Amino acid sequence: METILLVIFLILLAVMAWGWIRWAKRSQPRNLFAILSLISFSLGTLSGLLAILTFLYALVIRRFPHYDPLLLTIYALGTLLSLSGIVSGIGGLWRSSPVRWHAPICAVGTLLFWLMAAAGE
Repeated sequence: METILLVIFLILLAVMAWGWIRWAKRSQPRNLFAILSLISFSLGTLSGLLAILTFLYALVIRRFPHYDPLLLTIYALGTLLSLSGIVSGIGGLWRSSPVRWHAPICAVGTLLFWLMAAAGE
């Protein structure tokens, strides 16, 4: 299970980096759909950053025991960020933007990551 989580996470990091580079290089349409895609991509990225920071916290400061309340709160927050990203990402699919497809893929990927991490608890 840990190997699958690592593979999912590495793929997500690549999609996130590619999406942010793509967003920075292209001109941005100024419409509701492009804004929804950007919001979705930002939420997915925040969820991924939360996962990285949680891993670093567990590695450097302290490991989490099973059913640690802080860890369960982090799982809930990561899942909420991902679900919010999926909802706004669906709204952004209707018009072209630099992160049109990256946004929902990132949000769904981080949701899978959080669900698998919680299931391993």
